[in-house]
Amino acid sequence: MQATIVQAVNDALHTEMGRDDRVVVFGEDVAESGGVFRATDELLEEFGSKRVVDTPLSEIAIVGGAAGMAMYGYRPVAEIQFSGFLPPAFDQLVTNASRIRWRTRGELSAPMVVRMPYGAGVRALEHHSESLEGAYAHIPGLQVVVPSTPADTKGLLTAAIRDPDPVLFMEPKRIYRSIREEVPEGEHEVPIGEAAVRREGEDVTVVAWGSMMPPTLEAVEEGGVDAEVIDLRSISPMDTETVVESVKKTGRCVVAHEGPRTLGVGSEIVARINDEALMYLEAPIERVTGFDTPVPLLSMEDFYFPHPPRILDGIEAALAD
Repeated sequence: MQATIVQAVNDALHTEMGRDDRVVVFGEDVAESGGVFRATDELLEEFGSKRVVDTPLSEIAIVGGAAGMAMYGYRPVAEIQFSGFLPPAFDQLVTNASRIRWRTRGELSAPMVVRMPYGAGVRALEHHSESLEGAYAHIPGLQVVVPSTPADTKGLLTAAIRDPDPVLFMEPKRIYRSIREEVPEGEHEVPIGEAAVRREGEDVTVVAWGSMMPPTLEAVEEGGVDAEVIDLRSISPMDTETVVESVKKTGRCVVAHEGPRTLGVGSEIVARINDEALMYLEAPIERVTGFDTPVPLLSMEDFYFPHPPRILDGIEAALAD
């Protein structure tokens, strides 16, 4: 079937709730309204109010409740309306969900998913546009997944729901409805921790994920560059091998991400390449990122978001040396 990213989210939830009675969905406005982006539309009608639940406006309660239910044997899928609302629940992720397996020496685990739309580009208000995957990837025991296509969205969300440990599932709302492609019907699973090569090339490796994939591919096409484009898909665990092998082939690399530059995921990618492929590099690795500021409001977002011209500038810089 043809579907957008937000429709793929909905399809994955319908499929997994139909397959496993332990899967429950809850969050702000997910039941009666079907979610602010309609990602949970019609779940209430199909699965009832005991499995699809509207919660109070309390991210601490949403994530903490999910952790408790997961330890008790359920497979909760908690929705945070926007990624900028998750910081109040940071303690629940760090203190409970991510480390309960370690704390109990494997006696308990927290098989739960926290879904949230992330990123800029939709002219949203403050606390609606953050891209903080780097901060959450720093938490041991928490997996961080960022899809960029409808098919991967369904497959990775399915894998996240079935995973025995907590997964933070970050959905690129900027491209929620701008990409439509064929999505497998029925059960479809994409392994967490495996990157995808979106375009093969010989001259430079370009690494991106989530909402950065369309502008990255556009930059490569517009520039006529023989670039290999890698969609990381999983921030933690990270598929270092795919990135390193590509860099060994091309000798050059550009990392593009929406989040702030300092201590961003790009820094970790650069470090891993330096650890494992330093002698293959023909030029310094370039980073094209957001800035070390809060995401500006409304039309000022255009100056923050790494658009194709900025990405192409980074590619050309890597090729120039």
